Amino acid sequence: MRWIWLGAGWAAVTLAILGIFLPLLPTTPFLLLAAALFARGSPRLHVWLLAHPRLGPPILDWQMHGSISTRAKSLTLVAMGVAFLITLLLRLPGWILLVQLAVLLAVAGFILSRPGPPPGAA
Repeated sequence: MRWIWLGAGWAAVTLAILGIFLPLLPTTPFLLLAAALFARGSPRLHVWLLAHPRLGPPILDWQMHGSISTRAKSLTLVAMGVAFLITLLLRLPGWILLVQLAVLLAVAGFILSRPGPPPGAA
């Protein structure tokens, strides 16, 4: 079973890293998933992920405070806006635009409802 947790953890890390460059693929949720999977499959990799200078801080902010940094919120909202603009420019059917807009607004509402990390956190 340990190998399944490890494989799934690495898959989540890979998707998270891809999400840094692909606007529609989220990064942080995959990092959170990877941390949970590594916690079950490899304490060493779990510690590595939490201690990573780039990948660790958003995980720690979420685990300790349920928070999302202002920078991450801003980047996410801009990426969501660009994604919606692309679908508008592609002239997709109205029902697709409405479904996408509803999902994006729900996600934006959740993101904006999360507090920022306290000063000096992670």
